[in-house]
Amino acid sequence: MSSKEALKLAGEQGVDLVEIAANANPPVVKVIDWGKFQYQQAKEEAKNRKKAREKQSELKTMKIGLKISDNDLNIKVRKIRGFLDDGDRAKIIIMFRGREMAHREIGRELLDKVISLLGDDIALIGEPQFSGRNLSVGVRKK
Repeated sequence: MSSKEALKLAGEQGVDLVEIAANANPPVVKVIDWGKFQYQQAKEEAKNRKKAREKQSELKTMKIGLKISDNDLNIKVRKIRGFLDDGDRAKIIIMFRGREMAHREIGRELLDKVISLLGDDIALIGEPQFSGRNLSVGVRKK
């Protein structure tokens, strides 16, 4: 139909005439409510951004002190395993306070214990390293 007829039809219905494909011969237009169209596009873009964000694996951090009890350690290991099952990566940080820095080997043993509790289906991201008063290592699911 001609552009004049399309404009007249849009005016009668109280909606807008929107050009969809300008490069086509003849140009393609739609008779739609522009505000509703923009709202639906914004919702669709937000949904796509959310899906893209969900696909990315996040880096979750779990901080553990040297004086942690076995039950608390088991709870933290269960949380880390949950992060890994969700497809995220995890960073395990062993925190040293005060004079605990004199016993770095205890922190290393605790980190080895956590890694062994996590099981064989995990892979370390890099080597455990000290940064300041923290011993940290990244883990991911194999």
